[in-house]
Amino acid sequence: MSEQLREIAFDTETTGLNWSGDDRIIELGAVELINHVATGRTFHERINPRRAVSAKTVEITGITDAMLVDKPFFEDPRIVDALLEFIGDSPVVAHNAAFDRGFLNAELIRCGRPEIPLAQWVDTLDIAKKRHPGAPASLDALCKRYSIGLEARTLHGALLDSQLLAEVYLELKGGRARAFDFSNSQDMDGEASFRRARVRPEPLDRSLTGAEEAAHAAFVATLGDNPIWARYLS
Repeated sequence: MSEQLREIAFDTETTGLNWSGDDRIIELGAVELINHVATGRTFHERINPRRAVSAKTVEITGITDAMLVDKPFFEDPRIVDALLEFIGDSPVVAHNAAFDRGFLNAELIRCGRPEIPLAQWVDTLDIAKKRHPGAPASLDALCKRYSIGLEARTLHGALLDSQLLAEVYLELKGGRARAFDFSNSQDMDGEASFRRARVRPEPLDRSLTGAEEAAHAAFVATLGDNPIWARYLS
């Protein structure tokens, strides 16, 4: 049996846009994926950024300074250690990954932890642009393209956005057929095997009239000697 692929769909909310300056992470969301399908395991924390949240962030996320004042700092083991354990060495899937990577690595450096290397990141924005050249490639646009419901997304949130991203990523990697259970598609020796189609206990009544059957037989007769169609007329 082939080894399962584990990945992490990941999103951050931040005080602003400048990860190399004074802006900080205020919320983390992550979703575990196995073979591109969400397993139900998630990571979600809000963080005290030690600075004010911008008005634009409040407008987008609804997260205010008052909501963060009693939250742990990023370097708290409940945040950094738990997050790094959740991610492990799995690829990290993010939309516009440079943004989330910049903020996360800046926080890791501040508390003396190793950065998550570039090679470990998967950018769904790049994948979407290659798959749908010239089309809108925001997370919202991709959700609409793939008919992924946005009803719950009145505001941005790290966990909700990572859950939506997980669904978008599944579509970008080939669609919902990947979510089907093919656990019995191999036999005990590892060779491919297939389930036999179930046979209907009682055959259906023929729906053709006598005239229609005669017309069909006359047509098949015009196809030459021993046509393949004749094998299925009995």
